[in-house]
Amino acid sequence: MRHGKKVNHLGRTNSHRKAMLGNMATSLILHKRITTTLAKAKALRIYVEPLLTKSKNDTTHSRRTVFSYLQDKDAVTILFREIAEKIATRPGGYTRIIKMENRLGDNAEMAMIELVDYNTVYGSDVAKAEKKSTRRRGGAGKAKAPVAAAPVAEEAVVVDEAPVAEAPAQNEENAEKGE
Repeated sequence: MRHGKKVNHLGRTNSHRKAMLGNMATSLILHKRITTTLAKAKALRIYVEPLLTKSKNDTTHSRRTVFSYLQDKDAVTILFREIAEKIATRPGGYTRIIKMENRLGDNAEMAMIELVDYNTVYGSDVAKAEKKSTRRRGGAGKAKAPVAAAPVAEEAVVVDEAPVAEAPAQNEENAEKGE
């Protein structure tokens, strides 16, 4: 039984697991999206999200702490300059795991892990979803909507009356023909 054991060892020694997760975190920061097994993606999320949170506070201490995990100066620079700006207002949940088809060779569950703020496909859908939620909150206003629509229809009638004003001009033409 695994009572209270929160770390997935991934069948590796401690040093191998830390090195692998550090390399995967570096790849995620550099490429914004990587494909791996589902178990490694879940372990990577637990490993990288505290580093992303630490990048919000750009101090020498936080840079050195993150560097001790990543061991890559370029990744640390990109993390603190580009990524930290995008995630500054986000209160957590910086990564997204998307399950994919099983790997052909050994039927392992595969997943794609990506940084949430760098996916343009889901970013546009989120904006649309927010608009829908705004509309849903006004659900009680739906009963008021037909009442509000009635004056709009009356305005349309007013617009229809404008061509009637042209009718006297036609009467003048008829009067000219009669002369």
